[in-house]
Amino acid sequence: MNTLLLQAERADHLAQAGHLLKAGQLVAVPTETVYGLAADASNPEAVAAIFAAKQRPRNHPLILHIGDLQQLDQWVKAVPDWVEPLARQFWPGPLTLLLDKHPRVSDVVTGGLPTIGVRIPQHPTLLSLLRQHQLAVAAPSANPYQKLSPTRAEHVMAGLNGRIAAVLDGGPCQVGTESTILRVTPEGAEILRAGPITASALQRHLAVPVRDFAPHRVAVSGNHKVHYRPNCPLSLLTRAELQAQWPRVDDTTGLLLHAADWPAQGGHRIAMPADHQGYRQALYGALYRLDQTPGVARIWVEAPPSGPEWLDIWDRLQRAAGT
Repeated sequence: MNTLLLQAERADHLAQAGHLLKAGQLVAVPTETVYGLAADASNPEAVAAIFAAKQRPRNHPLILHIGDLQQLDQWVKAVPDWVEPLARQFWPGPLTLLLDKHPRVSDVVTGGLPTIGVRIPQHPTLLSLLRQHQLAVAAPSANPYQKLSPTRAEHVMAGLNGRIAAVLDGGPCQVGTESTILRVTPEGAEILRAGPITASALQRHLAVPVRDFAPHRVAVSGNHKVHYRPNCPLSLLTRAELQAQWPRVDDTTGLLLHAADWPAQGGHRIAMPADHQGYRQALYGALYRLDQTPGVARIWVEAPPSGPEWLDIWDRLQRAAGT
């Protein structure tokens, strides 16, 4: 298959992406979080092709992306009262809500589960695509299963070129990690995947207590011990551990550093932004750069700060390290 590289700023390319999706083809699309591998969610055969292209298990549920709130009734069994205040505050944006699926929604989309994760993405290109073509798309990250999530079109091409119809290049993703996944019940709410929107931000718009992310066994996107992984083995090291290992740093070592006071020589290094938002936006791109640097055989990551706002970063790095 010849994978087309389409440009989001060209109206004809945007239209072509829409026509490909409507025809049952797979198109990688930009979102504010990471690039997603999109298929028309109303076409089970197209959705099934996502699993084949990514080599992803069929029981691993996908996230539905819609263009506006009015589409929600088509995909969920009922819209609870608590959805509106969250949607008003966080949609479009990186918040996925876990809801009971509509009976007509294919099990292919939900991995056989009775629930469906839904969000309205914030990226203007994807919003235009969904609204112009009246589409809803299932769209996990546009990468081979368990590998690094792509935040640029070239990352997608590196992993999926020849397996999908097209990549729609909308520039670098502005958020940089996957959406927060939230489940709400009458007893309380819990974050099932850490993301850009924190429990404290959500709590202001919910009447029930919101529990922050903690390890669990609920089947949602990204909830595998090994995930978000570069090809090189990755180790997440505290500052003390990295200091102890520093004599071993050589040209085979890629370093993702948070502090600025490390020795000037040794290894292939990337200095990460000190703030959480900047770090999050840079993370996957930095890991891609180290992973593709000739001679690099291992990646050592200096542990970032702790705290609730850093939960998504810790989650991604721990899964990338397989710890």
